[in-house]
Amino acid sequence: MTRLSVIVITKNEAANIEACLRSVPFADQIVVLDSGSSDDTVRIARSLGAEVSISPDWQGFGVQKNRALALATSDWVLSLDADERLSPELQTEIRAVLDAPRFDAYSFPRLSSFCGQYMHHSGWYPDRVARLFRRQAARFSDDLVHERIVTSSVVGKLRSELLHESYRNFEAVLDKANRYSSAGAQSLQNRGKTASLQTALGHGLWAFFRTYFLRLGFLDGRMGLVLAISIAEGTYYRYLKLWLLSRDSGEGPSVP
Repeated sequence: MTRLSVIVITKNEAANIEACLRSVPFADQIVVLDSGSSDDTVRIARSLGAEVSISPDWQGFGVQKNRALALATSDWVLSLDADERLSPELQTEIRAVLDAPRFDAYSFPRLSSFCGQYMHHSGWYPDRVARLFRRQAARFSDDLVHERIVTSSVVGKLRSELLHESYRNFEAVLDKANRYSSAGAQSLQNRGKTASLQTALGHGLWAFFRTYFLRLGFLDGRMGLVLAISIAEGTYYRYLKLWLLSRDSGEGPSVP
């Protein structure tokens, strides 16, 4: 029978980790790679049977997930974020696939919540992600954020949903926007990109228009508007921080 390792990277995920790990009761191995939690994440994970390792030397999501992947021992790997969990339907579908796999990697749609509401539009759905793969057939990109599976294999498509409890409240929205915009700006600078104040404004306005109108965010109701504004702000912050990084390092224009 095909064996499965589940890998999760964590930091201060005590509010999420139990639901995540309980959604994979069929896993043969659960690997949790923690980057220095100060809450009960490690204790909870170990109490649920996870093999927990600590790696506080944070170098980005891609690097950390590859470190977790190196700890997996099964032929197949399922990568989850701590705020994700398998729906019952996806559990059934994955178990069936592992009994008779036709591909070396699989993707599935991800349904994400925003301040308590699942978003079915706004570019957030179906948000298909490849997370299930034969261990020797894929790895993660080394991106600081928005890492992805890198594989030369054809990726099969599953139909059932991965549930993503991404933003429980607006404080989480603001916190993530700050952290991800900083990492995104650094990633852009590492690739030789520069920005100006005008381009930061332009990217922010375009992000709102694309999310709310082109991607039908208005069909998500009032929270669709809140999400579109939040995405626009995060995009604006990313390019504003890139401009400030470029200015402080002497790269690119020193005036907006």
